[in-house]
Amino acid sequence: MIYDITVKNNKGEDVSLSNYKGKVMLIVNTATQCGLTPQYKGLQKLHDKYNTQGLEILEFPCNQFFEQAPQSDDEIETFCTLNYATAFDRFAKIDVNGDNAHPLYKMLRSEAPIANKSRSAEVLYKVLASKGFESKEDEIKWNFTKFLVDRDGKVIARFAPTVKPSKLNGEIENLL
Repeated sequence: MIYDITVKNNKGEDVSLSNYKGKVMLIVNTATQCGLTPQYKGLQKLHDKYNTQGLEILEFPCNQFFEQAPQSDDEIETFCTLNYATAFDRFAKIDVNGDNAHPLYKMLRSEAPIANKSRSAEVLYKVLASKGFESKEDEIKWNFTKFLVDRDGKVIARFAPTVKPSKLNGEIENLL
């Protein structure tokens, strides 16, 4: 269960995901030098709109996709705060795929192995494949893949990287 998992915050301290019991979580792998990086703005808007109602956004920087998050955890914090005024929870950089994938992402991928499909996601995946970036079906395909988790810790949906945060309003409202 998700609440049995411990992660490191961006200060290197252990954080049990049981701290989020009773909350709706939107879990996102991010990168600061990606074409999708402006999604930070949309994520912050979701946080501003729904945090007092029980939404928690959990950000996990990841450098596995063409090394688009090369900075240290402190540098990522500074970048996101200065450029996007983010106020949601940011954790230490992790791997989301492969042998060193964090247990959280192994669980998320197991619970929601395929993202909700969209035309723009299919285009992105084809472009990535043409550049030699292939991935297994359940693997995270790119930065800004989003997982929505309900108040009971159940993974409800996985959204492709190209799904803008603003498109999640209805899904989030249904869970709050």
